Amino acid sequence: MAVKSAELLKNIYTENFLLGFGKKVLAVYGIFDTAAFIASVMNETWEELPLKARTRRISERLGTFLPSRYETALDILLAIADTCVGFPYLFFPDFVAVYGRAEKHWELSMTALENFTQKSSSEFAIRPFILSNPERAMGQMTLWAEHPNEHIRRLASEGCRPRLPWGEALPMFKKNPEPVLSILELLKADPSLYVRKSVANNLNDIAKDNPSLVLETVRRWIGKNPGTDWIIRQGCRTLIRRANPEAMKLFGYTSPTDEFRFITRASLSAQPVVLTLGESCELQYSLEIREGEPVHIRIEYGIDFIKARGQTSRKSFLLSDKTVAGGSNIAGTRTHNWSDMTTRRHYPGNHRIVLLVNGQEVAYTVLKLKIPQVLD
Repeated sequence: MAVKSAELLKNIYTENFLLGFGKKVLAVYGIFDTAAFIASVMNETWEELPLKARTRRISERLGTFLPSRYETALDILLAIADTCVGFPYLFFPDFVAVYGRAEKHWELSMTALENFTQKSSSEFAIRPFILSNPERAMGQMTLWAEHPNEHIRRLASEGCRPRLPWGEALPMFKKNPEPVLSILELLKADPSLYVRKSVANNLNDIAKDNPSLVLETVRRWIGKNPGTDWIIRQGCRTLIRRANPEAMKLFGYTSPTDEFRFITRASLSAQPVVLTLGESCELQYSLEIREGEPVHIRIEYGIDFIKARGQTSRKSFLLSDKTVAGGSNIAGTRTHNWSDMTTRRHYPGNHRIVLLVNGQEVAYTVLKLKIPQVLD
């Protein structure tokens, strides 16, 4: 599931949405108190809650207003599931994660997650089950990996990603991802692009903690299936950004140790060199490639962003990734906006900006960012 801005998405749960949902429940459970349910969900703390907390609030309150017996409450949700499709209904599988984790409910809960993932996604809800019983849960994921429905096969991969965004981390799979790789082996040539994207993202997660194991895996996979080769390229994207020598060689990039042998000149500049938060700068870059054989190059710019305590953290942005002829002159511009985002806050000071070719710095410039003071 693509992760959109949480700040925007949290507003999907409006009073009208909950009214509509309440009508659906009332159609199969005639004593459902929609008004009291909504008042309980949207109480005085509602506005402060981020998206995940709002989803959890709804699923928890359902446990109060639906029958207390888990099996009966779940039957109500299953009865209306076909009319509750899309991202907002993540609280259906979350209800299972909250109320269905008892040993006696295991099989029923797995069946429910299988059903609900076809309407929204159970990728977050399966994770508490994995954490509490990894061996049994991964056995279930193995069965799902061979299911005829692409949504269920995708759940087998997406649900066990070690670093799933918004999901609980799976630290045991960061340490030892072999159980995850056994699932990916079953899905590496899946006919569905939807599933292959998940496999690639999972492989990329694993590469952040276990690069050697991922490279060993892709050496076994490469060249046997076009869909698998696509997974390999996407799954190694972090290794490529980090200029891992073996990954760079695997995908035909010139070795970093040879980098300056084919670049005869490089430059990078920024205009303006002093700007204020919210403004943009224009980056201009150029490269001259030596005469001779074509070279496969990945051009990026990286910014060493100043953090709250004065340290820096680099973020790289792709400019180009292609094969160029010997003797080429490459030049371009890119506008970079310096506004705060939900994922990045800016701090004042001199920011170093570098031009990277196959992960190696070939030029740099410095830009000063100013933050206006807010007057009381």
